Formats: sequence, structure tokens, C-alpha cells
Amino acid sequence: MSRKKRLKMKKVGIEHLEQYNQLLRYVFQVTDNDLHKIGWEERDIILAKSPVLEQADVLGWFDGEKLVSQVAVYPFQVRIFNKTYDMGGLTGVGTFPEYSNQGLMHKLLQQALTNMREKKQSISYLYPYSIPYYRRKGWEIISDKITFEVNDFQLPKIKTVPGEVERVDIENHNLKLAYERFAHQTHGAMLRNDLAWDEYWRWDLDDLTAAIYYNEGGQPDGYVLYWISNEVFHIKDMIFINEEARSGLWNFISAHFSMITKVVGNIHTDEPLAFLLEDADIKETISPYYMARIVDVEQFISQYPFKPDNRERRWTFTLDDPLLPWNQGTFAICIHPDGKGKIARVEGSSKSQIDIQTMTTMLLGYKRPDYLLKIGRLSCSAETVDMLEDAIEQQTPYFSDYF
Repeated sequence: MSRKKRLKMKKVGIEHLEQYNQLLRYVFQVTDNDLHKIGWEERDIILAKSPVLEQADVLGWFDGEKLVSQVAVYPFQVRIFNKTYDMGGLTGVGTFPEYSNQGLMHKLLQQALTNMREKKQSISYLYPYSIPYYRRKGWEIISDKITFEVNDFQLPKIKTVPGEVERVDIENHNLKLAYERFAHQTHGAMLRNDLAWDEYWRWDLDDLTAAIYYNEGGQPDGYVLYWISNEVFHIKDMIFINEEARSGLWNFISAHFSMITKVVGNIHTDEPLAFLLEDADIKETISPYYMARIVDVEQFISQYPFKPDNRERRWTFTLDDPLLPWNQGTFAICIHPDGKGKIARVEGSSKSQIDIQTMTTMLLGYKRPDYLLKIGRLSCSAETVDMLEDAIEQQTPYFSDYF
């Protein structure tokens, strides 16, 4: 029997844990040396991935009993303009090279997205190892990461704030409480369940430390996660729900002035750090971070909060999706004055044309309609662009997780 005829797609279960791990390590070239640097043993990494196979939707192609291609979907939630969406987090994508170029991953992704649709996960996020590949499959960039470097003499001066900072272990429950408060008011952010927190910490070094800013009332308003090595203050992540917490956390960082030569870290918003510093001549590098794709446009729009207006607005458009037939065709969106949208499939075609990638990045606020029209990603009238500009909130997604 030929290899192609032997291949069967089925669910990857806990009994396939070792194979799942071996395929991941091969595809992403994770060596024993890499694991030992952060204290992982082979048995530890296999056991650490067992919750994935228990809680996630993992699909694979099997050649007999051998797992040769796989994809995992985590059951996550994200906040989109103050609404909670069920999100399918795509990860663990890989195929052994001798089985590549047979369309295996294309079919796995189609099935994974079909399963997401059935579970009402109307949007999917992923970290792209190849942006062009995932664009061809319907995903688009929706968030950036800004890497910055601040010299010790450029650190902000201490500001008086009413609260205080406390160093804590990363297991401290107030860390999760601070993030939960932050995520609920932050567009694009993940609402972290236990699986999300496990993934968030997975590859961190043992010497990671947390510092939490508590406001005057004792509530955790933000935190910085960091480690210090070779006189460099490394920031894994910093969140804050107000300017007071931001200033308080930078006070804490600046207090390390005599111990460090510079601060290096990441920002996951569209707000560069330089403008906030007295000495703004710092090094900042921006790069695309996470991608997303609308899984089911009708499910997604039924939840989506457009900006309220005193009139009813309507948009008829032809949508293209490279993978999913239910996202292909002509649709009409009716936006009520209260901002609630209703979408229905209609007959014929429309002069307004858009693909699922552009629709995703536009509705998530990463790129504005007028910009997308200028670069040829959106085809519609000037009146339609004006309507969309008014209807879509102006916030860029924040996403600091990795899975």
C-alpha cells in the first residue's frame, strides 16, 4: 500500500504523548542542550505537555501507528472591545519533512477550524513561524512587539505615587489578580485560564522575579516580571491599569540604578516608550507579533460591538476566505444605532470586496479602513470607508502571551 493511502487523520490522545513531544522537538529544533539550560529533563517536558493533550483539541495524521503531522488548538478566551470571545489558540503545528508537500497540514487546519466553529470559537490566534504561510491560510497580523533598550542614565526620575511596590514570588495570587483586572479592560488581551498560565511560564528561567504595584487601597494595579544578569535588568513583561501604577513600577526599576547598566524589555502595545521618557533617545525595535483569523464571520459579527451612532448603518460586501466555504460569498451587515451588528448572507456579488485576513485585522483595530483602502486590501466606496471608520473602535490589540 502506498504511503498516501496508509495515512489517516484522527485525534491525538494522551497515549500519543511521547510521539507528540518528539514531533514538536524535531520540527522546532529544541535540543537537549536548550532544555538543560532551563533545567528541563526529557521526562519533565513530556509530562508538562500532558495537559495539552487532555484539554486541547489535537489532530494528527498517522502512518499506521506513527504520528507524522499534527496541530493543537487550545481553548482560550480573549477580550475584544470589552466583549469576551472564545478563541482557538493554534499551536504545535508540525510535519516530519518526509511527509511534507502532500497537503497534510492544509487538511489539518481546515478540520481544526471546523472544530473551532462547532465550539463557537469564532476567532483564532497563533504565533507565526512563517507569516507568508499563515497569511495564505487566512491569518493576519494583529499585534506588535516593541523591544526597547534604556541606558542607566536614561532611566526616568522618581515620581511620588501613593501606592507601593512589593517583590513577590511568581506564584503569588496577587499576580494573577493584577493580570485579571488588567486583561478585562484591555482590548485583545487573553483571559488566562490555568492552561494559559502554564504556557506563559513554560520556558522561563528559575530566577524570574515579580514586583507588584499596590495602590493606596491595597489592590494590585500592575506588575513587572524581570531578572537581572550581567548588570542588565531584563523585563519579561510589565502591565499596569493606570498611570500611577506605571510610574510606581518605573520607580522600582530606576531604584536599581547603581546595580545595572541598562534595561532591556518588551512592550506589547502600540505606544513606544521613548515619548514617555525625559531622555527619549533610546533604542526601540518594532516587529509583528501575533496573528489572528476570524473563524466564522457570522458568529464573530453577532458578538462584535460596533460604535453606537444615531443612525442605522449598512454594509454589503463580498468576502473571500482561502480555506473556509462558510466565509465565502456576499454578506450584508446591518449596524443598529446601539452598535449591535446583524449579518446575513445575500444573493449576488458586491463592488465592496474584502478577504478574511483584511477583515480580521480591520475589525480588531490593528489597521484602519482608510489605510487598508489606500494599500488595496479593501475595495469599497469613500462613503463606506467613512462609515467603517466611524463604526470601528480605535484601539490596537494588546497581546503579551506566547503558546
